[in-house]
Amino acid sequence: MAGKKYKKAIELINSEMAYSVEEAVELLEKTNTVKFDPTVEIHFNLNLEVKHADQIVRSTLSLPNGSGKTAKVCAFTDENADAVKAAGATVVGSEELIDDIAAGNVALDFDVCVATPSMMRHLGKIARVLGPKGLMPNPKAGTVGPDLVAITKEIAAGKFEFKTDKQGNVHSIFGKLSFGKEKLTENLNFFLKTIEDVKPSGSKGKYINSVFICNAMGPSIKIDMTTEEK
Repeated sequence: MAGKKYKKAIELINSEMAYSVEEAVELLEKTNTVKFDPTVEIHFNLNLEVKHADQIVRSTLSLPNGSGKTAKVCAFTDENADAVKAAGATVVGSEELIDDIAAGNVALDFDVCVATPSMMRHLGKIARVLGPKGLMPNPKAGTVGPDLVAITKEIAAGKFEFKTDKQGNVHSIFGKLSFGKEKLTENLNFFLKTIEDVKPSGSKGKYINSVFICNAMGPSIKIDMTTEEK
């Protein structure tokens, strides 16, 4: 059944055409192939050489209408543990938590790790565990700071990180289909502007090659970026 639905959805999209934000968001509704409420994805192909440090995109984003996703947060702090937990952290601890993770006693089933600056020197012990999973706290990603209560609140409310992969692409999300046309359009425009705002200093020539959006398990819809350029 899904195969038939997917074929029907593809027929609604002209692969030779780039759509305005409004048209693309309308097509999300028409090309949904699943019964559950799908996450809507965004995929940027950027003209960057990410082997150069000045051509890497890495930033955080709080969408105007949220992402529709709740993040599980692990917090490393030696103070305010109760307040950090109340702010939305699933797991909170200091050196004992680091030792437990090093010993393999804690399941790494969280989405984000945050830490106070003073805890960073202790995290070297588990950098090889957290690093490959993309969980190592990082000041550039907004996951290290003295006010862990505020950081945790923002992440628990939907703030998330996006970054370029090895090919210079950014793959992310901008909500759920159930948000409706108006909220998705607002989120999408906000994301497009944010990508422009974080253009790396080393970027030369054309910066954004292409942008596609889609439902989870749905066909890709190309965004016409010429209409978005100011």
